[in-house]
Amino acid sequence: MRVHHLDRPIRHSPVIHPLTIRHPSIVPAPAFNTAPRPPATIDDVRIRLLLILVMALWGSAFASSKLAVREVPHEVAGFLRFLIGTIALVVVLRLPRLRPRDAARVGGLGLVGVFGYNVCFFLGLSLAPAADGSVIVPMCAPVVTLVVTALLGRTAITPTRAAGLTAAVVGGVVFFIGIPDSGGNRLLGDLIFLGAAVCWAAYTILGAPILSRLSAPTVTVYATAAGSSALGLFATPEFARVDWTGLGLEFWLNQAYLGILPTALAYVLYYRAVGQVGPAVAASAMFLVPAFGLACAWVLLGESIAPVQAAGAALMFVGAWLNSRSVKPKTIVPPEVTEEPSSRAVRA
Repeated sequence: MRVHHLDRPIRHSPVIHPLTIRHPSIVPAPAFNTAPRPPATIDDVRIRLLLILVMALWGSAFASSKLAVREVPHEVAGFLRFLIGTIALVVVLRLPRLRPRDAARVGGLGLVGVFGYNVCFFLGLSLAPAADGSVIVPMCAPVVTLVVTALLGRTAITPTRAAGLTAAVVGGVVFFIGIPDSGGNRLLGDLIFLGAAVCWAAYTILGAPILSRLSAPTVTVYATAAGSSALGLFATPEFARVDWTGLGLEFWLNQAYLGILPTALAYVLYYRAVGQVGPAVAASAMFLVPAFGLACAWVLLGESIAPVQAAGAALMFVGAWLNSRSVKPKTIVPPEVTEEPSSRAVRA
């Protein structure tokens, strides 16, 4: 005979459809849930607006940095920009406490994302137009970031994203094919811009795990300081070539702008976005940079890109849009559902 506990109600385990559970910690929804997707939150909108601001600042940095390398060697231009940026960060944020182990990792980030990136960035500017760099770097960095994070299992490559990657790669090939044969070092400079994109992708990917433990301002101030120190050592042999007394107010105002806004402010905001939305999504926003970069290069420098390059850039824009679309979370197989002890029958 089967006897039930009379002081406890009999509870039955619900029948759960396996596709309705996306994570074990989420309460399962009814099978065949057709509720509409919730709208974006205020935080989502704020992060996207901040990313647009960051991309506008970085887009302007290409033309402004090109103006700087016309007056001083590219090594010195890069060092001055990040020296001013480091001073601004330290004044505003001071120096937060950092454990030695974390300091070494953050310093490594600075060597990759500040020193490595800017050596390639300013060297490329000394050889090729700023308009080329404003397309190559922001277009290639997200593609490299997405591919690497997918290989590491952090990002899912959906058919839509695969199509976006294909469009971006084809657009990049068309862009390089369309480079005018001007007889200079433009092609070499554009290839160096590719190196800058790889450095930035590494900076984004390597920074994501650290941002899970440390705040974006803390990581930014120490990474910028480490990278600036390396840039200073790299630029030291070129200091003697600079006519310091001949540099006018316009040059120093331009350096102050580069150091405070596209460097100090933009780096903090970008790493804050990486910590909240992940490296792939944050890097995808870099596809907005060419619009701002090309506009500034045309207004400040009178530069433009060739028609074939424009066609390649358009393909990369399409790839950007496809890659920036939200990815559905992976389905997680739910654990086996068993009866609770209180509902089990006791056989007599």
